[in-house]
Amino acid sequence: MLKLSSIFIALLLFGCSRKELELKYPETREGDQVDSYFGVEVRDPYRWLEDDMSDETSQWVENQNVTTFEYLNTIPFRETLKERIKELNNYEKISAPFKRGKYEYFYKNSGLQDHSILYRRLVGSTKNEEVFLDPNTFSDDGTVALRGIYFSEDYSKAAYLITEGGSDWRKAITIDVKTKQIIEDTLKNIKFSGLSWKGNEGVFYSSYKVSNEESILSSKTQLHTVYYHQLGEKQIKDKFIFGGNTHPNRYTFSFVTEDQNYLVISASTTTSGNKLFVKSLQEKNSELISIQNDYLSECSYVYNQGNQFYLSTNKDAPNFRLVSLDLSNPKKWVDVIPEKSNVLNVSTGGGYFFCNYLVDAKSQVEQYDLMGNLIYKVPLPGVGSAGGFSAKSNETELYFSFSSYIYPRTIYKYNIQKGESVLYEKPKVDFNSEDFISKQIFFESKDGTTIPMFITHKKGIINEGDNPTILYGYGGFNISITPRFSSTNIAWLENGGIYAVPNIRGGGEYGESWHLAGTKLNKQNVFDDFISAAEYLTKNKYTSEQFLAIRGVSNGGLLVGATMMQRPDLVKVAIPAVGVLDMLRYHQFTAGAGWSYDYGTADESKEMFDYLKKYSPVHAMRDGIEYPSTLVTTSDHDDRVVPAHSYKFIAGLQKVQKGQNPTLIRIQTKAGHGSVTLDQRIELETDILAFIWNNMKVTPKI
Repeated sequence: MLKLSSIFIALLLFGCSRKELELKYPETREGDQVDSYFGVEVRDPYRWLEDDMSDETSQWVENQNVTTFEYLNTIPFRETLKERIKELNNYEKISAPFKRGKYEYFYKNSGLQDHSILYRRLVGSTKNEEVFLDPNTFSDDGTVALRGIYFSEDYSKAAYLITEGGSDWRKAITIDVKTKQIIEDTLKNIKFSGLSWKGNEGVFYSSYKVSNEESILSSKTQLHTVYYHQLGEKQIKDKFIFGGNTHPNRYTFSFVTEDQNYLVISASTTTSGNKLFVKSLQEKNSELISIQNDYLSECSYVYNQGNQFYLSTNKDAPNFRLVSLDLSNPKKWVDVIPEKSNVLNVSTGGGYFFCNYLVDAKSQVEQYDLMGNLIYKVPLPGVGSAGGFSAKSNETELYFSFSSYIYPRTIYKYNIQKGESVLYEKPKVDFNSEDFISKQIFFESKDGTTIPMFITHKKGIINEGDNPTILYGYGGFNISITPRFSSTNIAWLENGGIYAVPNIRGGGEYGESWHLAGTKLNKQNVFDDFISAAEYLTKNKYTSEQFLAIRGVSNGGLLVGATMMQRPDLVKVAIPAVGVLDMLRYHQFTAGAGWSYDYGTADESKEMFDYLKKYSPVHAMRDGIEYPSTLVTTSDHDDRVVPAHSYKFIAGLQKVQKGQNPTLIRIQTKAGHGSVTLDQRIELETDILAFIWNNMKVTPKI
């Protein structure tokens, strides 16, 4: 019956309710820009679209959006779908609380608020909660958002970060905790940085410099610099600590240890590997102590007791290990928790280590003492992703979250001494998880490598090749894609859709070796894994080419772009979101040069140039090919993966596309690498799902 109601009837309804629209794309001027790489000339006719400050680019964006929304407005079930996605998002969301002084703070969203509100109440009380910060009041249109809050040592002051229009640039506002009044000038030009207090007097932060003549949204950000800001002083007087021309790094992060005795500084030139330094805050003009002085491995601070430091590292341990050292002899590392067969992510709370192991992309958590002895195996409610497990060293309990593709993010309170957890907060989402199934299968990629994949769908579907399916992937930067709940995905699943997520190479699911197998001259492995996942789904009749959509974000947008160029016959719909799509020039914008560890660059060697050009979506498209129905999505304030990638890609694709498959771009205004407001996110997800179903000629029975 499920098959009849969700597919057969849908196909009948589609023919009589769908309004056809003959698409006429806006004209895109072609320039005469030609670049030379190792004697090879490469045309770049849409180079002018890289100028985000030009009127011509602005007009092009407006024209493309007009065409796209004219198309989307013809989809008959779009508004009904939007209302259903709203219903699925309309539930109270409460975060785990955290103690700061005499108050307990927590975030709460009543359901459809654009931003969660930060509340506080006296520790030990469950009543008399008060609003501490309400980001919904920061701007009239909701596009100014809260991005973290940091309390001084005595909890009398707090500094919080805001983003405007979704940009990665931040501003810091300092307030009196008691009165909630602003107590000094706003700090500006903070990027890829938190704030860390030195006592109650000031904060450390990181920043880049961009000249007034450059676009703050697309210009290179090269020299990341750590500064110290003394409260009451003008920002121009902030003290240089590390970075800049003295220690040139693209990324520098700093924070003060819990005991307030040390400043820890991590410095890197790419997204993998870092140097690590420690500086005493008890000695005036103290020297940096080098913990790791090369970029070849990951090394991060976990905890310290006086001079005894504990670090997580993949040096000589691709799956990570926990080591200790004494600052008097910082090069002598001793294993506390040796490397195991599964990837380790470690945190601390109450004077213990919590080791969150990835077992085939699923969480397994164990509690250890400071000597590396196993104390408890933490029970989890099922197969999925656990997070949190962090608290100050003197606390006796902590909170952790658990979720899966069909298990909404739920908060548990954990007794550190007893190793016992109790339910703290379970959301009330308008769906029944018992109606769905999420399973993990394994398939072989092109070269025989075994790849895991989660497949989630409603119980009772029949594998006859006509189930609408979304295949989502990422595959890069050592990032692990683990099971996460999405209210929007439920709208897809409850209408007979399948959601499949393979853990492809380039990610971190199986450690650094898995990551490296999808980088630079191995990048094709990532695309082959994704293509093999699609072939598995079609071969086993979960779906077929006419009912398969591929979707990815950022590096995942590159994955989708490359896949549709190499195998346009494999899928019906492609959704590359905020994608890295011009692989010859990605390193010319913002922090893009830092991605070279994964990608390589076109100017480093002829071999690397040839490899990148072959799969670069902007350069790989061919004239006269019927590419999948495509909806590119990006945002005008994305200063991480600049929208020029998407602009140039869709301009080229609209020119070469053969046949009637829609080839559109949706450009969100006042948003960045992701949606800023809940309303923006609902609108975006509605349009993506509506576009997918519409091009599969399926009308969901919402």
